[in-house]
Amino acid sequence: MVLGILRETAFGERRVATTPPAVERLRKIGVEVLVEAGAGSAAGFDDDAHRSAGAAVLSRSEILDRADTLAMVRVPSDVRVPIAELDACCTAGRTVIGLAEPFGDPERLEAVAARGTNVLALELLPRITRAQSMDVLSSQATIAGHKAVLLAAVELDRMLPMLMTAAGTLVASRVLVIGAGVAGLQALATARRLGAVTSGYDIRAAAAEQVESVGARFVDLGLEAEDGEAAGGYAKAMGESFETEQRRRLGEVAAEHEIVIATAAVPGRPAPRLLDAAAVASMPRGGVVVDLAAERGGNCELSRAGERVEHEGRLVLGPVDLASSVPHHASLMYSRNVAAFVALLAEKGVPSLVEAREGRHVDPEADEVLRDTLLCRDGKVVSTRVLEARGAVSSETVR
Repeated sequence: MVLGILRETAFGERRVATTPPAVERLRKIGVEVLVEAGAGSAAGFDDDAHRSAGAAVLSRSEILDRADTLAMVRVPSDVRVPIAELDACCTAGRTVIGLAEPFGDPERLEAVAARGTNVLALELLPRITRAQSMDVLSSQATIAGHKAVLLAAVELDRMLPMLMTAAGTLVASRVLVIGAGVAGLQALATARRLGAVTSGYDIRAAAAEQVESVGARFVDLGLEAEDGEAAGGYAKAMGESFETEQRRRLGEVAAEHEIVIATAAVPGRPAPRLLDAAAVASMPRGGVVVDLAAERGGNCELSRAGERVEHEGRLVLGPVDLASSVPHHASLMYSRNVAAFVALLAEKGVPSLVEAREGRHVDPEADEVLRDTLLCRDGKVVSTRVLEARGAVSSETVR
């Protein structure tokens, strides 16, 4: 396998798909790694470091000419990637690995598929033990949860820890985290380390123990409902009446907190609306909401992706791509995930440009990880999860 790593072209993207430690691992299993000159500079990894690890540092055109497989942070099916990358990267028979926004713009995804590119979307990795080392969503959510608390702390008009000083005692700030996934739990842990009093809420019953494990109080809204956990451990959408009452009660809880970090998401669907304008206005004056779901429509009614919204003396932030704002560690974590995934592909025999020329085809059904991540093949979108989300197939056909 000849693996190409390109400089990311999406606006503001500072991560790189492979770092020197990952290159060393890939070289040991026989993967030839080609890195575009300057690809890792924004994340603190210079060309000499990649060369020392065993990669060949080449021009973009040389890599696109030689590589049968590309590993990227953002695949060109993501609308943030310039449209020119479609023709440059997405050629017939080539395999492209990365974050592909499979539930994003259908037209952009179809344009990638039509070029005959094999796309493996890392967002679609199954939640199984064997795939944990490849789980890019969890690694990048760890970064986002940590950074969200830091953003809120900078904007808040008070300090987070309780301090006993000669000038009197400063009461600790209170932080509420909505959604106890990886990002939410990291946010709770970070806020606690900074000295805040922390509380966490999640619709999934199993989340209570996880919230308490990081020293936070689990918020029980007293709502009776069916289990809020879907397949794979994700939260699932609930009925309208439940969500209305949930929103009302969460507003009462938010009123007691200076900071609210919202991280709730349902894969393949818009983010659930959990905080309305009245809830934000009820928070202590100077309060801050950081909505990590802003790109998916937002957990907060007032959120706008990439914007700051002031509302009656409170601030709502809708940051996008937070992981990219911590590019060094985000790249280290992402590249470890990619290296583990590529190792599996090298072992199984991924559909590649070379194999396509030889007329050979690898059946991804033979491996659960390949089957679930395969998004595009033979000119079509083939992911059952994505097609089902579009309504193109019956949910009964989903494995």
